[in-house]
Amino acid sequence: MTELVVLADDQGKPAGTADKAKVHTADTPLHFAFSAWVRSGNKILLTRRALSKRTWPGVWTNAFCGHPGPGEATADTVIRRADFELNLDIPTPQLILPDFSYRAVDSSGIVEYEICPVYLVDLDASVAENASNGSADRLNLSPNPDEVDSYAWVDAEELITAADATPFAFSPWLVEELSHSELREALRK
Repeated sequence: MTELVVLADDQGKPAGTADKAKVHTADTPLHFAFSAWVRSGNKILLTRRALSKRTWPGVWTNAFCGHPGPGEATADTVIRRADFELNLDIPTPQLILPDFSYRAVDSSGIVEYEICPVYLVDLDASVAENASNGSADRLNLSPNPDEVDSYAWVDAEELITAADATPFAFSPWLVEELSHSELREALRK
């Protein structure tokens, strides 16, 4: 089945669709996406992208990202992709950076060029309590190996410090997103 992404014009309005498998090239058109962060307590979920990913394989990043399909509400896409990538049932995500967009070029030359609102998923205490010892760092996930190589629960402040000190160790969108005080503050709560 072909997965479609929604293309955007220069004013940020929908302008057709393209096959997701073919849209990411050295000349990627502007399109719609989202980026999601997952927090439980003071821990933030980082994932290492699967080594089979076309862009930024094996790079540490926020919990998950994706592309809304034609006519799909972005918040609904966040919920769908949490299940697909992490096998995680999540509450309604909170929109933190509604106007975030970025353009980045992978070392292979493939471009990401996205209007990419940023969401925060705050897992409730009942999710964390179901973990083996009740803490987020022991929350066992069952990620899709085609999407996620591995994951780690990290302290929010330590992540911010690490991204500031070693931005090359993370995805470019993670670093750009963390440059916004609204996201930093939301992660620290």
